[in-house]
Amino acid sequence: MVDPRTYNIVLLPGDGVGPEVTAAAKAVLQCIGDFYGHRFDFSEHLIGGAGIDAVGDPLPPETTEACLAADAVLLGAVGGPKWDGGPRRPEEGLLAIRKAMGLFANLRPLQVSPVLAHRSPLKKEIVEGVDLIVFRELTGGVYFGDKGRKDDGSAYDVCAYSVEEIERIARAGFRTALQRRGKVTSVDKANVMETSRLWREVVTRIHAEEFPQVELKHALVDSMAMHLIQKPRDYDVILTENMFGDILSDEISVLGGSIGLLPSASLGSGGPGLFEPIHGSAPDIAGHDLANPAGAILSAAMLLRHGLGLDDEASSIEAAVAAVLAAGATTADLGGDLGTRGAADAIIDAIRAIHWAAAHRVQMHWG
Repeated sequence: MVDPRTYNIVLLPGDGVGPEVTAAAKAVLQCIGDFYGHRFDFSEHLIGGAGIDAVGDPLPPETTEACLAADAVLLGAVGGPKWDGGPRRPEEGLLAIRKAMGLFANLRPLQVSPVLAHRSPLKKEIVEGVDLIVFRELTGGVYFGDKGRKDDGSAYDVCAYSVEEIERIARAGFRTALQRRGKVTSVDKANVMETSRLWREVVTRIHAEEFPQVELKHALVDSMAMHLIQKPRDYDVILTENMFGDILSDEISVLGGSIGLLPSASLGSGGPGLFEPIHGSAPDIAGHDLANPAGAILSAAMLLRHGLGLDDEASSIEAAVAAVLAAGATTADLGGDLGTRGAADAIIDAIRAIHWAAAHRVQMHWG
């Protein structure tokens, strides 16, 4: 019989700083396993440019097989100018693994820490207290539509959505809103695009039939881009299609002071999820122990919560990251002097301190 506390986690370090931040997240997960009595079995596999360099494939079949058999997948980063102009692109591997795993919902949370609000490019009073999450549909839209070049030199990218694709991401967003502040803003371009008109119709119907207790508002993507800069505190759950979600979530990623802080989760109807920091591969600092590991470590927390159902363990990581940031123990992107490994060590020390304090309180209570 398999020990229910043993979890098979696939690591996809990828390119650039990916291996460094993935190693940091792995160390944090190992620390959590020690405290909570879980065993995490890790295996590493190729993706992106690393796959192209090693075997000529950004997603080798062995990687897909391992991911499908895993309990959860943690990815570092893919891409970089090294592979520009080549026959294969590293990003092909990321798109393909999302499709192979049936991942249709990409969750990107943003919480602006009061101690880091001054690091935002916006005024502190605008960003302080921001707490929102973007639900981006991940397998449809223009990224996956028919595309190509014509004989006359023109190019085309087809944006297509089915009712079913919209329904399932809408339900995921509404369910999460019920656990948060009960507000959903659905973003589209219904004044121009037919797929957006379908999007608005389906989201409106799902809301009326299944989630009437949630407040629903619709917004056009161009005005939403403006409002997220002017009044980001107004938003709770933002629900949108693939390309709009990609753009908007990158826009809001800078509100908290550094893109290196933000995690993400890609989930499907069942089976393993894929968890990754939203930052890129940052090849200019790769190998120099400069990357902020917080996004990868918080992605590991999302892996625990959304992938394995381990809420307390996830909360321990989130509390430790918050404590370290509040103490000013940060990497250079946040004005500190810690390296990637040093920042990870500080978070591990904070986890140990939190657990020691909790155990001491229990001992005092029973003593």
